[in-house]
Amino acid sequence: MPTGPPITDLHYDDPATVDAVPGPRSKRLLERQREIDSSAVAYPNDIPLAFEAGRGATVRDVDGNTFVDMFAGIGVLNVGHANPYVLEAVHEQVDDLVHTVDFPSEARLELIEALGRIAPGSLADSSRVVFGGPTGSDAIEASIKLAKYNTGGTGLIAFRGAYHGATSGPMSLSSNKSFKGPYTPLLPDVVHAPYPYPFSQRTSPEDAVERALEEVRATVEDPYSGLANPAGIFVEPIQGEGGVVVPPAGFLEGLREIADENGLPLIFDEIQSGFGRTGEWFACEHEGVTPDAIAMAKGLGGIGLPLSATLYHEDLDTWGPGDHAGTFRGHVVAMRAGTRAIEYIEAHDLLAHARDLGETIRGRLEEIGEETPAIGEVRGRGLFVGVEFVHEDGSPAGDLVDDIQRYCYEHGVLVWTAGRYGNVLRLLPPLVLTYDLADLALEVLADGIEYATNEHAGGP
Repeated sequence: MPTGPPITDLHYDDPATVDAVPGPRSKRLLERQREIDSSAVAYPNDIPLAFEAGRGATVRDVDGNTFVDMFAGIGVLNVGHANPYVLEAVHEQVDDLVHTVDFPSEARLELIEALGRIAPGSLADSSRVVFGGPTGSDAIEASIKLAKYNTGGTGLIAFRGAYHGATSGPMSLSSNKSFKGPYTPLLPDVVHAPYPYPFSQRTSPEDAVERALEEVRATVEDPYSGLANPAGIFVEPIQGEGGVVVPPAGFLEGLREIADENGLPLIFDEIQSGFGRTGEWFACEHEGVTPDAIAMAKGLGGIGLPLSATLYHEDLDTWGPGDHAGTFRGHVVAMRAGTRAIEYIEAHDLLAHARDLGETIRGRLEEIGEETPAIGEVRGRGLFVGVEFVHEDGSPAGDLVDDIQRYCYEHGVLVWTAGRYGNVLRLLPPLVLTYDLADLALEVLADGIEYATNEHAGGP
């Protein structure tokens, strides 16, 4: 198995085979969870089932129902569930060594070298990698520390609609007020500029970019902007939780210019958009813009193993020993999995596959939109797709999206939501999704859209 099986061989043979859900075993486990698990548990509230196993872009619950997985653990399982090429290395590594803090190992150094090879632009072979804890939040925390350490600054610039994580630093950069409100005060001196979102802002792409860049430049350069000592600019090249918002051309390039002119590091959060999700290794490559640092997690762990890292230009490698630390920065099993996932993506040309299949999916959704006024916009890159739904008066149709998600779940397709008002249907399937599985999922999704729009005819 030098590069693993083709993507057509990875999945269950009976996708979208569903009886009544949730089934009896799922109900028992869901009830047991409610009795003993945290009240912070959220995902089963929208998709009430208990998973048992997964293969490729399909999953099976404990009652034997099989689903097409169109959200992949929120963009984690880029090479699919239980990818055998990755699992082979995982099993080998588990038998030998699991945890090494930051002592060198073949697994650690091979992953760092692989990341340097796929890094965009001037970061390729001119970068360093710092591993932290297991989550994307840890990568953002490291990025904040990196920016402050190198500039001596304290102020951070982020964007409206942003989501960067659930610990204090990333939550400070995030913009969801209800999410962060109970935990304030957070980091001081964080300014949120507008993110160019032409559909929501009801303006042209050019005007949206101009307004956003004017705000950022004023925040940095205006002596009365209020941000006394900026340390860096943090941005998602495509906003994920914000609604799969793809910024118009010129935005990332403009940020790069402002950062360079003012001696600030530009940090891209590619936690959700990286590792081939958009049809390039990193979403910033679509615009040909290279940041000073990239925060990554999710797909980095290969098959869902927890691992995060910040890759940054070697000029920023000014830390002394122990200036950034974390117990689980030596998870060698996840590192082996990450390298194997990169190799599988390369060997099976999944970047091109993501671009082509993503274009097909968006095209089909746009066709549905021509017959469905509730679809306001279809957007995305590669297999990172968002469909924004609105009522007849233009207001966000989050209730309609909830019904579509429920219909799809009941008919064997798992989809997720996003957006400031929960009115964006978000598709994040594994990159190993086949055309046949995509067709099946889109048939169910089209039926779900028809069902929900009929139920909601007449507006909110």
